[in-house]
Amino acid sequence: MNGNQETPLVLGTRPVSRLLLQYALPAIVAMTAASLYNMIDSIFIGHRLGPLAIAGLTLTFPLMNLAAAFGSLVGVGASTLTAIKLGQRDTESARQVLGNVVLMNTVIGVLFTVVMLLLLDPVLLFFGAGAETLPYARSFMEIILAGNVITHIYMGLNEVLRASGYPRKSMMATLMAVGLNCLFAALFIFVFDWGIRGAACATILAQTTALLWQLRHFFDKRNFLHFERGIFGLKRVIVKGMLAIGMSPFLMNICACFVVALITRSLKEHGGDLAISAYGIVNRVAFFFLMIVMGFNQGMQPIAGYNFGARLFPRVIQVLKYTICCAVGITTIGFLVCQFFPCTIIYMFTTDESFLHVAEEGLHMVFLVFPVVGFQMVTSSFFQSIGLASRAIFLSLTRQLLFLVPALLILPEIYQLKGVWMSLPVADLIATIVAVVMLAYQLKKFKKEV
Repeated sequence: MNGNQETPLVLGTRPVSRLLLQYALPAIVAMTAASLYNMIDSIFIGHRLGPLAIAGLTLTFPLMNLAAAFGSLVGVGASTLTAIKLGQRDTESARQVLGNVVLMNTVIGVLFTVVMLLLLDPVLLFFGAGAETLPYARSFMEIILAGNVITHIYMGLNEVLRASGYPRKSMMATLMAVGLNCLFAALFIFVFDWGIRGAACATILAQTTALLWQLRHFFDKRNFLHFERGIFGLKRVIVKGMLAIGMSPFLMNICACFVVALITRSLKEHGGDLAISAYGIVNRVAFFFLMIVMGFNQGMQPIAGYNFGARLFPRVIQVLKYTICCAVGITTIGFLVCQFFPCTIIYMFTTDESFLHVAEEGLHMVFLVFPVVGFQMVTSSFFQSIGLASRAIFLSLTRQLLFLVPALLILPEIYQLKGVWMSLPVADLIATIVAVVMLAYQLKKFKKEV
């Protein structure tokens, strides 16, 4: 074996703390860069076009979550399945995963684009768009949907790239997309004056460039996993395995689509377009910290998946503990920043004083129990990483459907706009309690098998 082929084997031998840092750091850098782009994108739009444009962009969040749901159904499932197959020394199946990722993302991406373009206006109106915000939301999503296939393939290949032992290359692909995205967005919005369409064009053009770079890697036969004849036909066992594991993030994103739509509609009713714009800022700030947690989760996944496949349970438990500590630390920092410096954050996006109070209240309320969110996210990702899809799905659904939806239906009727903000921390707290119980039960099972 050459050096590249030996790369996945270290997941079962090197110290877990070193591995988590090795695999998580590139993902954290990439995720942080991606979240910074989303913030910069909103800052550009807010300062150039105003709060209503931010509201229009916010109204695309549910649809973006829906697109991400189908992307994660394939990509995240492929990442976990690749790590597990490599842990079982089943290299041939890992190669089949690579081919199936490309084919499935192409088919699903095309179908999603066609259907959503035909239904775009009704969908955006359902999400809470009005006469002033619909043009912004439509202009942005038309271009994003046109490039949806590129987005899906790019994200799917990045998952396989990281899981097959190339976390740095995965990071470089993301950094390339993010860096070009920021450059193109500034050029298209401020120089060419393309408005919100410029932000969408920048996203697709940057992802296209990063995808070409990824394809160069996978066409190189010297790499551990690469394109070859016979891997592009759909294999029932591979597809079933990817979809089973990917079902958790898929359902989570589907629920997120429904829940965000419920949030924006409730904000529209109780606070108007400015409340939706304020939620856009709150969401971007939360996204920044949660993406760092997701970076740790992505670093954990191949380590936990490989060692679970190899039945090295003490190493599985060890990487889980390290990841929880790191995630809770990050979300605690987010809590402190938003509680003590809310106005500073808001002025980053816009200097419009008309909705300062609304956004400030939103930051205070949404981040109220933010430290526990890190634990809940790691627990859900952990079950997904070791192939226990049903438990990951359950955790995803409890937070979104069983707790958040009822809170969104009840609390705003009592507390109006404040009730919308209160719904989020209430759901987070209850979901974390459920996660604690489920994780404790799983850890007891591991200890019996040691």
